Amino acid sequence: MLLSYPEGTMTATTPTPTPRWSAPIVTAVITLAAIVGSWWFIEILDTYLLDDSLQRNGILPRRREGFDGILWAPFLHSDFGHLISNTFPFLILSGLVMIRGFRRWVFVTIIAVLLGGFLTWLFAEGNNHIGASGVVFAYFGALFGAAFFERRPAAFAPALVAVVMYTTTVIVGLVPQDGISWEGHLAGFVSGIAASKLLAGDRQSRPDPDADIEKYFGDDQPWLNTQ
Repeated sequence: MLLSYPEGTMTATTPTPTPRWSAPIVTAVITLAAIVGSWWFIEILDTYLLDDSLQRNGILPRRREGFDGILWAPFLHSDFGHLISNTFPFLILSGLVMIRGFRRWVFVTIIAVLLGGFLTWLFAEGNNHIGASGVVFAYFGALFGAAFFERRPAAFAPALVAVVMYTTTVIVGLVPQDGISWEGHLAGFVSGIAASKLLAGDRQSRPDPDADIEKYFGDDQPWLNTQ
């Protein structure tokens, strides 16, 4: 059915503005889904078609042929139980790091993979270290380190959530035990602390560490109002 309007009576419809935080959230969801999806695809492929041959390409400490495992280890897991145990902490702690900004998460992740992997290759024992738990421990270290070095509400809040949820897991994961890459966990945690220190910089000269939060959510922080 066609409708007609008298001339001059039609008005333009004002489009609904898109919230400033919607684009970062979509980017975060797509990125994390792609990473976790690649883990599951690799594990399914390796388990059912390749007879677990891919998981042999992890970090081989102090061996030249195992150095490239620094890049592959986070994508390889021993079985589906191992994969599941890393998936949910990775998603939760990634989200807590991303609250402060997507670029911050990218920086922490790169440091976690490269520095954490290198420390594992340099100091760990055993034949083959695989799994994303080193990166997970790096996120925990980055959150903890941000709260310690920056001492701002925006750093304390996600760190508190991480501490409440995962302190026991982190402590257990750092205890030397057979069959667990506790050295990889420790290396990841240390790399996360290092990343948080680099991001914090000098307290007098560094940019506002809450700039990303203010960019997307505004600068209204009522908990800082002392009146």
